[in-house]
Amino acid sequence: MPTVYGLRKSGNCYKVQLVLEMLGRPYRWIDTDQTRTDAFLTLNPNGKVPLLVLDDGRRLAESNAILCYLAEGSPYLPASSWDRARTLQWLFFEQYSHEPYVAVARYIRVWLPEGHEREAELPRLHDAGAQAFDVMENHLASESFFSGGAFGIADMSLFAYTHCAADGGFDLSRWPRIGAWLERVRAQPGFSPMIA
Repeated sequence: MPTVYGLRKSGNCYKVQLVLEMLGRPYRWIDTDQTRTDAFLTLNPNGKVPLLVLDDGRRLAESNAILCYLAEGSPYLPASSWDRARTLQWLFFEQYSHEPYVAVARYIRVWLPEGHEREAELPRLHDAGAQAFDVMENHLASESFFSGGAFGIADMSLFAYTHCAADGGFDLSRWPRIGAWLERVRAQPGFSPMIA
């Protein structure tokens, strides 16, 4: 049984919870935000969650790498090289064009005290996040999902922060195809909501 070190309110950690639940795999979850301690840094020198620890002691960090590992051999990671590459394309998009804006806006508005100086970043984050949502909305005009044409880990990854984008000040009604896609994800067998 693998062990996951994570913070359930984090979208990056939620992705790992989601894939494990959808796969129906047993796991142990250790909820922590104490990632700068000597004990945790021994496990992950980068000092971040999520962290997957296997029974044999092997450790894997970075949420999307964990998704790829866990989904190997399942319908959630395409077998064809082309569809797998398309899935990876969206995983990279999520980390570099989506998460740095949508998740950071959520962090500022939810985790920091009201009036914090970082609120000055919000207009820029909202503009860049809207550009990411425009790209997703355009994609959804021709396909129902992001994982090589079918539901899979790219959808789980993008869902993690998109479904709670309103926390960061985004009005998703501007992107109706994204709204419909969120409902398709929630309708998947084994779906589990984020634990606040």
